[in-house]
Amino acid sequence: MRGRAEHVVALCDIALVADPAGALYWADEGVLVVSDLHLEKGSSFARRGVLLPPYDTAATLARLARLVTHYAPRVVVALGDNFHDGGGAARLGDGDRAQLVALQRGRDWIWITGNHDPEPADNIGGVFQETLRRGPLTFRHLPTGASGDICGHLHPVARISHRGRAISRACFAADPTRLVMPAFGAFTGGLNVRDAAFADVFGTLAFTAHMLGEDRLYAFAARRCLPG
Repeated sequence: MRGRAEHVVALCDIALVADPAGALYWADEGVLVVSDLHLEKGSSFARRGVLLPPYDTAATLARLARLVTHYAPRVVVALGDNFHDGGGAARLGDGDRAQLVALQRGRDWIWITGNHDPEPADNIGGVFQETLRRGPLTFRHLPTGASGDICGHLHPVARISHRGRAISRACFAADPTRLVMPAFGAFTGGLNVRDAAFADVFGTLAFTAHMLGEDRLYAFAARRCLPG
């Protein structure tokens, strides 16, 4: 992760580092935030006869491990839809479960419940909460539009025109008081930031899409982003 440009987003006058991997780091509190891991999505689809490569959980946890090593957070907050369904935790392979245990060692780990996994899961460590409030910020899964909200669920994606072609990337969607996280999971899709769901959260299109790049983020006014 060497050479990455630090991209700071101010939310309720608090400086948060938006990482190109799709995570948020609150340095003053030592809090690392990810959203919509959708662990075991591949195995969930396989149970319904849709075959996907069974490596999504390992890939997602490996990416998360790199962030934990880099930031050494005191707290990790996972903002809901941590597993793709209520049985996902029980389907974890031994290696992935061991990786999760290693990531949690020496730090607090908070699972925010989501619409895909509304009930606490057994044998995965951490604590389960519907929301977490720290200072002026509230961490939750479903967006409410309230000031101080950091949430997930919508999987924001921005689409722009660059040198004559359209480019789509996952992004953080944020204004000075609210932020929607990109989905972190390996098999997650996305919703265009011009969708009405984002106008419902922010009230208008007066928010910024912070698009994920290889080693930096690119900020665009939502009004400049392409629909579709």
